[in-house]
This record gives sequence, structure tokens and C-alpha cells, in this order.
Amino acid sequence: MIITVTMNPAIDKTVEIHRLVPGGLNRIQKVEYDAGGKGINVSKTIHELGGTSIATGFLGGNAGKTIENVLNERNIKNDFIWVEGETRTNTKVFEENGEVTELNEPGPVIGEEQLKALMDKLEAYADENALFILAGSIPSGVDKQTYADIIRLVHAKGAKVLLDADGDLFRNSLDAVPDMIKPNRVELEEYAGIDYRSSDEEILNLARELLGRGIDTVAVSMGKSGAMLIRNGFEVKCPALAVKAHSTVGAGDAMVAALAYSYDQKLGHEETARLCMATSAGAVTTVGTKPPKKEVVEELKKQVIIERIGE
Repeated sequence: MIITVTMNPAIDKTVEIHRLVPGGLNRIQKVEYDAGGKGINVSKTIHELGGTSIATGFLGGNAGKTIENVLNERNIKNDFIWVEGETRTNTKVFEENGEVTELNEPGPVIGEEQLKALMDKLEAYADENALFILAGSIPSGVDKQTYADIIRLVHAKGAKVLLDADGDLFRNSLDAVPDMIKPNRVELEEYAGIDYRSSDEEILNLARELLGRGIDTVAVSMGKSGAMLIRNGFEVKCPALAVKAHSTVGAGDAMVAALAYSYDQKLGHEETARLCMATSAGAVTTVGTKPPKKEVVEELKKQVIIERIGE
């Protein structure tokens, strides 16, 4: 059972314009709305791949009801904690030249009572067959040790954890030893204190260092440079697939979903790498944060090249 945890979900509002004019009039050509937040995006993608998950976290207000309705309409199981205040709306402005400007709202403040309710819910779901996905930012009022607390809580019940976070959330969580992590190159550089563009060898060595801390899988997304999948005895790099890109927003979430689905389905190392690359590339071709169709993913899997590294 896969449980996605989105503490700071959002309505994703995607607008397309010719060119953004700061301080001037901007005429919108197209608008798309969808249920969003990293964990929710992961649940949507798992559903498209043919898997199942339970989406949980915090929802509030009319925006929260909209997200719940979207998930119910798509037959995606969900079990959220309802809070006061309004779930945020995140606006992504796409220009014809490919530039993206993101305007993210803060979301409601979460109190100790609501946080405890969520922790209790997660503990109830936790067992040796559960995989928890902790993804994205946390709302105001939540301590940056919370992901680490959740990891320890569900590990005590035998569950596994896949972490997709950055900054202090990422750094603090490593002491609790998540089972899988999906940083991007920039996040890994920030963690290591690297203030220049790292080489592939440096990325590989950082991934090995994280494996040495007890983490089973390190998947590093590197944009146009592709991605690495590092496990004990399996170290590969996959070049980025040549697709007609619409937006890179959601590509990392798609990779997390593919990694979780692969674990749930007990896929082998190479099949996991192929699915991660194809699903991520498929997400690049969609509008906003919509997941790629499974048929698209299956076609893209044929294009994936797996290169052994570190030998």
C-alpha cells in the first residue's frame, strides 16, 4: 500500500501567455486547473500507471473541497485531515519561450492538534506492507523536524519511506534514514555545500555517501542531463529522452511516482530505471501538473538508454 503525504497541497492554476510583462497588462490565452501538491501529483501519476495509493495530508476550505472532489472523480483514495483556513492556490505562468514564473501562496497555519491527528492517522496506516511518500513543503506552524519524526514513527511499524524534499527538511530527515530519496541535482549540491555545477562523478560520490548512511535507493533527477539511479550493486545514468516539452513542472513528482510504483510492483532495477525515465519524460509533455497517460509511458520506455557508471 502506498500512502502519499501532502502537508501543503494546492490548487494548481496554470496560465499560458505570449510573454510576461511585469508591471503591464498580460492577456491570458489559456487556463488549466488541477488538484496539486507534490504528494497529490504522485498519487495522480500512480493512478495513471495502473497502481493505487491513498492520498493524505491537510485540506481546508473550498479549495480543499475542490481537491477532494477531483481525487474522488478519478477514483483516487484519499483520507485528509480538515483544517481551518483555505488550501492555497499556486499559479504557474507559462510563456511561449518556455519560461515559467511560479506564484505560490503560503497555505493555512497548522496547529499541534491537527498535526497530532495526522501523525495518528499515518501510524494507523503503517505496517510492513506500507510505503509512505513524504513530498514537498510543509505549512506554517509545522516544525522542520516533522518528516524525520514521521519516518521514525512509521519505521517502528515496519513501513518504508520515500522522501522528496529539499533544504532543512531534506537534511533533517537523513538522520532518520529514509529508505529511498529523490533529490534533484541542485538540491544535492545544496546539501553538500557545492556552489558550482557538480560533475557526474561528484553526484555519484554523494549518492554513494548517502547509501553509506543506510538509504537503499538514491534517484537523482538532473533535468536535461537525465538522471541517476544508485543502489548497492546497481549504479546507472540514463540520458534525458528527446520529447516535445511543454513544461518541466511535475517531472520530479512523476519520477517519484514511478519509483514508488516500481517498489510496490517489485520491479527489477533496470525496469525501475526505465519506468522512472519514461514517466518523468511523459510528464514534461503534459499541460500543468497533469500526469502522462500509461500508453505514452510505455512508448517512451522503449527509448530509455541505461548506462552503467562507476565501474
